[in-house]
Amino acid sequence: MSEALRKELRSALNKVSQAFDGLGDFTTFSALSLATIFKKPSTGTMIPICFRVGVQSVPVVAITGMFIGMVMAIQVFSQFQSLGMATQIGQIINVSVIKELGPVLAATMLAGRIGSSMAAELATMRVTEQVDALICLGVNPLHYLVLPRVLACVLLIPILTVLANFMGVFGGSMVCTEIFKVDPYHYWQNSRGHIQIWDLSVGLIKPIFFGAAIALISCHRGMNSRAGAEGVGKAATSAFVWSFMSILVLDFFLALFFNNLHQAIWPDNSIKTFGPK
Repeated sequence: MSEALRKELRSALNKVSQAFDGLGDFTTFSALSLATIFKKPSTGTMIPICFRVGVQSVPVVAITGMFIGMVMAIQVFSQFQSLGMATQIGQIINVSVIKELGPVLAATMLAGRIGSSMAAELATMRVTEQVDALICLGVNPLHYLVLPRVLACVLLIPILTVLANFMGVFGGSMVCTEIFKVDPYHYWQNSRGHIQIWDLSVGLIKPIFFGAAIALISCHRGMNSRAGAEGVGKAATSAFVWSFMSILVLDFFLALFFNNLHQAIWPDNSIKTFGPK
C-alpha cells in the first residue's frame, strides 16, 4: 500500500472518528440537559426566552405560512383547471399545508431565526467566560441556560405551527377565490372532510420534535463554540445547518412511523395503490 493511500485512509478514518465523537458528545449533552427537566426552570430566564421564541416570531411565521398557501394555489391551479377540477384545489392545499409544508417550513424559519440567535448568544457567553462564572457561582449552566430554551421551543413551536397552517389555508383560499375566481362555496364545500383529527394531531406532534432538535442542536453548538468572533459566527451557521438537516431527517422518519401506525390502527383506511394486487 502506497504512502499516499495510507494518508487518505488515515484521514478518512479520522473524519469518521470525529463524527462519532461529535455524535456522542451531542448525545451526552442532550441527556444531561433533559435530565434537569425535573428541576423548576428559572422564571427570570424562561419568560424572556418565551417572548423571543413565541411573540417575536409571529410575523415571520404568519407571512411564511400565508405565502406557502398562495404559492401552492398558483402552482396547482393550472393543472386542476385543465381537468375541470378547479373547485377541488382546496383539498390539496389544506392537506399539504397542515400535514407537511406548514410544520416543516415553519420549523425551518424558526431554526434560522431562533436557532442561530441561541447559538450566537450562548457562544458569546462561552467566549466571554460568563458560563464559567455561572459554574463558579454553583449554577448548573445546562439547567439555567439550556433547559429554558428547550422548553420554550417545545411548547411554542407547535403553537406557531398552528398559526402557519391557518395562514397557509387562508392564503391559498384567497388566491383561488379572489384572483382565480373559483366559486367560494364550492371551494370550501369540497375542502370539507379531507382534514381529519389524525392529520391535525400528526401536524402538531412533529413540531414538538422539531423544536427539541432546534434547541438542543443550537445550544450544543453555542456551548461548544471556539474563541473569537469567527467561532461565534461558525457556531450560529452550523446551528442552522444542522437544525435544518435534522428537521428533514426527523420529518422523514416521523412520516414513515405515523403512516405505519395509522395503517396498523385503521387498516381499512390504508393508502390505496395503483396497479394489480
